[in-house]
Amino acid sequence: MVHDNHWPFAAEPRRSIELDSAEALRLLGSVSLGRVVFTRHALPTVRPVNHVLVDGDVLIRTHEGADLAAYTRQTDGPGVVVAYETDAIDPETHLGWSVVVTGYAHLVTDPGELVRYHTMLRPWVDRTMDLAVRIRPDLVTGVLLTTGSRPDGV
Repeated sequence: MVHDNHWPFAAEPRRSIELDSAEALRLLGSVSLGRVVFTRHALPTVRPVNHVLVDGDVLIRTHEGADLAAYTRQTDGPGVVVAYETDAIDPETHLGWSVVVTGYAHLVTDPGELVRYHTMLRPWVDRTMDLAVRIRPDLVTGVLLTTGSRPDGV
């Protein structure tokens, strides 16, 4: 089967605007699904997950036996490096936004915190999710994909 991969014609010019970290985190907090990127067998691995933003940290529920749970158990230090990406991009116009958070992830071990996060974040799959992973953002980037000319007229 042959697919037509031509982008829809835009009446206005398109541009990408970099967002500051506060606006990027606000947008990340406005949606509940994203993709976590981590290392598995020395290769990048991507998993779709749902999240909640709590005090500037990204919280993900997971389960015993999940690759992410095993990966985040590997260290007693600040955690293991992960990336987290979420977006809201219209499939027809290709307009919207995308945010990427890079930072350290670790398993949440405090029983009180686990209870709190379990009430805040409902699993989106039909599976017991008894663990939680916290990502502390070190680098937050985001872009707004929009139409219109740049302020300098270009």
